[in-house]
Amino acid sequence: MITAASELARNTVKYGGGGESRVEKVQNGTRKGLRLTFTDAGSGIPDIELALTDGYTTGNGMGLGLGGAKRLSDEFEIESAPGKGTTVRIAKWKPY
Repeated sequence: MITAASELARNTVKYGGGGESRVEKVQNGTRKGLRLTFTDAGSGIPDIELALTDGYTTGNGMGLGLGGAKRLSDEFEIESAPGKGTTVRIAKWKPY
C-alpha cells in the first residue's frame, strides 16, 4: 500500500500540478482497511486504459505507476477526463 500511495502521490504532483490526498479508515462488516484518495485539477488522462498499460508513459519513467498501484491494491477506481483532472481511489483490506 505504501508503494502504491507513493506512486499516486508522485503522479498527483508531477502530472496533476499538485492536489489533495485523503486517508480514511474503512469497514465493511468485519473487514477493516484503508482507503486513499488522490485528486488533482491537472490536464486529465485522455485514455485511461492506455495509461494503465505497463510500459506506457507520457514522461520519462518506466510506465509502471498506475498499473502497479492497481495491482498492489484490493480496490482501484480512477476518474479522469481531458481538462477535468484526475481522481484515483485505492483500498487495502487487512488480511484477517
